[in-house]
Amino acid sequence: MKVRSAFVVGVLALCAMTAMAKDKSAPTQDIVDFAASAPDFSTLVTAVKAAGLVDTLKGAGPFTVFAPTNEAFAKLPAGTVETLVKPENKDTLVKILTYHVVAGKVTAKELIALIKKGHGKAEVKTVQGGTLTASLKGGSVILTDEKGGMATVTKTDVMVKNGVIHVIDTVVMPN
Repeated sequence: MKVRSAFVVGVLALCAMTAMAKDKSAPTQDIVDFAASAPDFSTLVTAVKAAGLVDTLKGAGPFTVFAPTNEAFAKLPAGTVETLVKPENKDTLVKILTYHVVAGKVTAKELIALIKKGHGKAEVKTVQGGTLTASLKGGSVILTDEKGGMATVTKTDVMVKNGVIHVIDTVVMPN
């Protein structure tokens, strides 16, 4: 009887530890909280705030965000970011930022599978309504925007509680 009780207690303890481990591995930050906590995304956070998209990107989602770094924004012509965050340019800023967002959660593995299924290319519809074309080059996912601009995905599958973030090295632009 004591052996059976000890076994049951051990199994229950193992189940409890497994449940706690799963809870700890579950993301606790949403898209905005993650970006705000990472120094590489301060320009993105400023832009999201100026566009009034904080509540949307803190929402339930799920969303897939192709998040440009500060260096990506720095590649834009001088003064572009400062101009875009002005209140009179909010509509343009919203259009650009929502072009970086896809409804649903698309992991790198799923995106690569779509590229392979599409014989080297996958068209991804953005929340903005435009399309990004994903392809592979040298083992990296490349996003081509509607104007022919290209961004490389430099980090994949940053899991957040309302989706997934893929870091990109260039701001993509809609038509």
